[in-house]
Amino acid sequence: MTSGHPGLQDARRFFEQLNRDYVTVHKAKEDLFWSTYMAISDDHAGFARAEQAYKAFVSDPAQLAATRQHLAAVTAAPDAPARNALRHGLKGWLALFEANIIEDATAAGLMAELIEAEAALFAGRQKLALFHVNEAGEREEATLAMLSTNQATNPNEERRKTSHLAFRELERWVLDHGYVRIVALRNRFARALGHRDYFDYKVRTQERLSPEALFAILDEFLARTDEANQRGLAEVRRGHGAGATQPWNLRYYMSGDVVRQMEPYVPFGKGLRRWADSFRRLGIQFRGAAMQLDLLERKGKYQNGFCHGPMPAHYDAGGHWVPAEINFTAEATPNQVGSGLRALNTLFHEGGHAAHFANVSQNSPCFSQEYAPTSMAYAETQSMFCDSLLEDGDWLKRYARDAGGAPMPEELIRARLASRQPFMSFDERWLAVVSSFEAALYAMSDEARTPDAVLRLARETEQRILGLPSPRPVLAVPHLLNQESSAAYHGYLLAHMAVYQTRAHLLRRYGYLTDNPAIGPLLAQHYWQPGNSVDHDATLRSLTGEGFSARDLAEACNRSTDEAWVAQEESMRAADARAYPDAYPSRLDATIRVVHGTETISDNSGSEEVMCEGFERWVAARFPPPAA
Repeated sequence: MTSGHPGLQDARRFFEQLNRDYVTVHKAKEDLFWSTYMAISDDHAGFARAEQAYKAFVSDPAQLAATRQHLAAVTAAPDAPARNALRHGLKGWLALFEANIIEDATAAGLMAELIEAEAALFAGRQKLALFHVNEAGEREEATLAMLSTNQATNPNEERRKTSHLAFRELERWVLDHGYVRIVALRNRFARALGHRDYFDYKVRTQERLSPEALFAILDEFLARTDEANQRGLAEVRRGHGAGATQPWNLRYYMSGDVVRQMEPYVPFGKGLRRWADSFRRLGIQFRGAAMQLDLLERKGKYQNGFCHGPMPAHYDAGGHWVPAEINFTAEATPNQVGSGLRALNTLFHEGGHAAHFANVSQNSPCFSQEYAPTSMAYAETQSMFCDSLLEDGDWLKRYARDAGGAPMPEELIRARLASRQPFMSFDERWLAVVSSFEAALYAMSDEARTPDAVLRLARETEQRILGLPSPRPVLAVPHLLNQESSAAYHGYLLAHMAVYQTRAHLLRRYGYLTDNPAIGPLLAQHYWQPGNSVDHDATLRSLTGEGFSARDLAEACNRSTDEAWVAQEESMRAADARAYPDAYPSRLDATIRVVHGTETISDNSGSEEVMCEGFERWVAARFPPPAA
């Protein structure tokens, strides 16, 4: 730094201290998040304290004021590479503090109260046991994943119905154990910061949209896919009778028998290998990240897949690369029909998040974390692009193989498509249900927001958007209970819009996606490396040359099964004739441990092949194959 600008030296010291302090509070919070959510520890009070420390750091008005002061000094200094890098980093901190700042003392107190209330609700939820009747006719305790899978695959209607009733029981439990109070607290917090309600606060701070702008996008999509949704439901009723669209029946008649037929080709034990091989052949690298994967259900474990990074990837003050530390989880039950396909989807989805956050290569950890100002839609675009590959015929032919190595037959691939394409619009519209419900929920007065009124709102919203009560009742969605993921579910639908836009661009450019080693580097360059230093629209423009658009997703939803199959057939024929690269990256460039709570199942200290073999042996030794 030049002697003529001593303020730059002070700004540099301030910036480097921010980076160090952030890593400390962020890692402490995330390590406790993992141990409590994985049911390794019951230190919920410790987690609440760590989360409060993190929130206090990112919402400190003094830090915001100091950041503005130092940024002004740096901006006034002469143009130079070091000055520009420092300015870039400080602008990242400015965005983070402005997205999280709580200058109002009342709001700060409410945030502390909210964190305690949510920790208490989560602790109670961990102890809640839900039961259903499985395929063998046994009453068993069930996770949310088990309930969903039983609804989709159990051939006995009364047993499927027990899973749905368990979802409804969870809804009532949530309403009776503090959720209504939490909603009121969230609204009071948001209004103390000058927002209409909590939904308004979250949409503006996380997606940089007004609720009106958001629903202009969502409502247009709903209008464009309404006919296809009604057509799909009518098809189920024609084929299976009026009762087929009862909420406990719909998923079964959508795909249950096909999922059962697919089971030999997508067994749970092979999922880790197929994830690792597929990502490696896409050219995806994790830049030295340390990754911990916990893939099986367990009593008390959080019942939804997630990916969090205790150590955000970044370059430190000396310009040295600090690789990410990343944890991600699935909640599979290996001996339940459908668990292999579900776990594979979670591996690709959460693995996509991990690839994203491992590749953010900026000069501060503030750019490589999942909270505001990181857009949920931006983050979910990365994971949903990866899991979208699992529906592609060429991926299924190359990777879905039975114990003898035989590929999944094309007739089954077509049956899979025929079971899903008529309901693609239904599935995408389901994503809009949660946000529409939450927007209306936070707009209610505290007096009107009784448990019964909230349940009526849930059913009315499902009926209006889906045309029937949802197979997964809206209040059984775990995201609603945590402030980071609440009022943010629209991010999944916005992300799917971006995913299909990305897929269309890459297919036009290369003609194929599966095992295309150009894709990982392109995603890293245009989507991952900038982190939250640019907005979602800018990343799309960087790769595809056009801004955000819902066009490609709506077109995909509106295709007939025959139209979609023509595209799949062309893809598979082209794959059969394609000359794939002779060599792919030999490793994912990550240190990977596969765990089950505190037990290490396998790792890649020897090789990824040894890790996958160890995982397959462990699963085979503990879980019999699903019933035929």
